[in-house]
Amino acid sequence: MKILLAGATGTLGSELVSQLIDAGHTVIGLCRTETGARRLAAGGAEPVLADIMDERGLLTALEGRAADAVIHEATALTQTPTAHRHLYATNALRDMGTTHLLRAAETVGAHRFITQSFFLGYGYRDHGDDPVTEDAPFGVPAGDSFDRHLRSMLSNENQVLSAPGMDGIALRYGLFYGPEVSTYTLADMARKRRLPVSRPAGVTSPIHIVDAAAATVAALERGRGGEPYNIADDHPVGFDEYVRAIARAAGAPEPRRIPSWLLRATPYMHALMVRTRIRLSNEKAKRELNWSPRFPSCHEGLSAIDWG
Repeated sequence: MKILLAGATGTLGSELVSQLIDAGHTVIGLCRTETGARRLAAGGAEPVLADIMDERGLLTALEGRAADAVIHEATALTQTPTAHRHLYATNALRDMGTTHLLRAAETVGAHRFITQSFFLGYGYRDHGDDPVTEDAPFGVPAGDSFDRHLRSMLSNENQVLSAPGMDGIALRYGLFYGPEVSTYTLADMARKRRLPVSRPAGVTSPIHIVDAAAATVAALERGRGGEPYNIADDHPVGFDEYVRAIARAAGAPEPRRIPSWLLRATPYMHALMVRTRIRLSNEKAKRELNWSPRFPSCHEGLSAIDWG
């Protein structure tokens, strides 16, 4: 298939370009800079300079081009967010950016649309000890400052899964890690003993970038239109265990321990590291996409990273 990929020069997008081409697909990569365009061309993709938040410019840039599917992996995040404001630009990409890309899909004649969603759309809260499946409520407001993020994730999914004449699929990725900026940043913080562990700690569901890209290719080829899929590895981990695993893999000292209440000074980090306990089930993706993670847990995935 010919794929129009938004966010083609991002961490996940770059890995996805490589895996799509290896699978025999042709990639048209959207990017905003000449540097990005050169990177895409060197990787075997056809670059198109366009900003997906500029609808008119996007549609103009795509005039005369055709594609079978659109994949939306655009994000404004370059590292793990620590404050609400760090998510605002990505919220806009999930909301209006998705609207513009759906119009772009019509322009290029695409019949399939895959969008990047996120596991925290289930809510920044304690989900208990049972695995969270795709049937759980998604994007439900809680009446607090996190609702802004939940609304954007729900808007993204609703637009894609209900788009007329489009096989829309939402991939609810877990917490990304791998050979990318945010993981290296956390490792550097761990080496300086600036990445503590708290007790009590939340529970998170990681996914290696390589496995996330492989699941996306599988969804493109075998996913059912109108469906969401959880994309995470096989073993949810306590956030304290996750931090210790990064420290060990990067050769950093044992992280300092702090009481969890200290993190309340940064509400987003407190919610991510302490308040949220979510064990994401990946059984539907395994069953319907014929996909399994190469790295069953973050321990194997972190150990495989070249730390330089």
